[in-house]
Amino acid sequence: MKKKVIVGLSGGVDSSVSAYLLKQQGYEVIGLFMKNWHDDSVTISDECPWLEDSNDALIVAEKLGIPFQTVDLSVEYKERIVDYMFNEYEKGRTPNPDVLCNREIKFDVFLKIALDLGADYVATGHYCRKGIIKNEDGTETFQLLTGIDVNKDQSYFLCQLSQEQLAKTLFPIGELTKPEVRKIASENNLVTADKKDSQGLCFIGKVRLPDFLQQKLKPKEGLIVEVPSNAKHYQNGISEFENKITELEYHSEKPNYSITDGKVIGNHQGAHFFTVGQRKGLAVGGTKEPLFVLETDVNDNIIYTGQGKLHPGLFRKTLFVKEDELHWVREDLILGLDDSMKVRARIRYRQPLQEAILYRVNGGLYVDFTEKQSAIAEGQFVAWYLDDELIGSGVIS
Repeated sequence: MKKKVIVGLSGGVDSSVSAYLLKQQGYEVIGLFMKNWHDDSVTISDECPWLEDSNDALIVAEKLGIPFQTVDLSVEYKERIVDYMFNEYEKGRTPNPDVLCNREIKFDVFLKIALDLGADYVATGHYCRKGIIKNEDGTETFQLLTGIDVNKDQSYFLCQLSQEQLAKTLFPIGELTKPEVRKIASENNLVTADKKDSQGLCFIGKVRLPDFLQQKLKPKEGLIVEVPSNAKHYQNGISEFENKITELEYHSEKPNYSITDGKVIGNHQGAHFFTVGQRKGLAVGGTKEPLFVLETDVNDNIIYTGQGKLHPGLFRKTLFVKEDELHWVREDLILGLDDSMKVRARIRYRQPLQEAILYRVNGGLYVDFTEKQSAIAEGQFVAWYLDDELIGSGVIS
C-alpha cells in the first residue's frame, strides 16, 4: 500500500518540485495550500500575493494530477505568529517569524491536519536533509542535516523542530541545488519554474515590516543618541576573571547606555520599530560613516547609534539562552550542568557557521564564540551544529 504524503504547496518552485519528486518515488501525494492571512485590520500588502500563490499551487497540482485543497490557518497564524511578533517588538526584541512559522504552523497545526487526513508524512520544499540513526534498542533518532546547496541551506529556519516532528517529515529537495530544482520544474513544464523566490513573512508574501508594525504599535517620538567608539563601555576593565562563568557573564553583558554617553543627533518615531544592527530608516545625515543601531531602550524610548559597521558597540563575544528558551533537536546530546561542547553556530540565516563553545550553567546556556559577533539581537535564534547536523537552538536573551 502506498504511503500518503501531504505536501505544503506554497505556489513556489521548491514545493512544486517536492510534490513532483514524491510522486515519482511512488508516494500517494496530496497538495495542501495554507492560507495564513485575511485580517482586514492589518494590511500585509496591496498586491494580495497569496491569491496568486494559491492559483499557482492549484495549477501545479492539476499538472501533476494530485488532489489539492486549501486550508485556512489565519486564526492560528495571527495568534501564534503575528501577535507574538507585535508583543516582542513592543518589548524591544527582534523575533524571527520564519522560525516561529515552521515550529508553530507548518510542523504543528499543518502537521496535525495532515495526520488527521491519514497522511504518513508531510513534506516541504526546504533545502535541508533528514538523517536516521538506528539505535541498538530498535528505536530511531532523526537528524536535521544541512542542505547540499550551501547557498540555500535552510536548516536554521527549522532549528526548533522536535524528534516527533522530524519523524513525520520529508525534505525531497535537500539533496539538490536550486539550479537543479529549477531545471526539473522547467523540464516538466511546471508554471512555477521561473517564479522568483518569495521575500517576506512565512507563507504570506511581500511585506514592509515597518509599515506592518506601525499599524499596531503606535508611533512615539524619541531621541537618537550617537555613542562614540571610544566610550567608557568599550574599555576592558577586567584583566583577570575569578572563573570561566564570571568571564562568560562579562562577555555576554550588553553595554548599559545612558543619554550622557553620547550626543543627541535626531529624533525617531518609536524605539520598538528598530533593531540592533539596523542601518536604514534612521533618517540622520551628515556623519562621516553610516550610522548603525547599537541598542534600543523601549522604556525611555531612546535609540543608541554608532558610526561604521566596525563600531565596538555592535560586537559581543558571548550570548546567553535562558533555560526555558533552550531547545535540543537531538535530545540525546543535551548538555548536563557544568558540561561544555565545541560546536559551530550561527545567529542569523545564511551567516557562515562560527566556531563556538557551549557552556551549560544554572538557568541556561552560554554560547561563547571564538570571534566577536556583530549585531546579536535579543529575540533572534542562535542555532548550533556538529559538522553538518543542527542539534539545538535557543532564543537569544
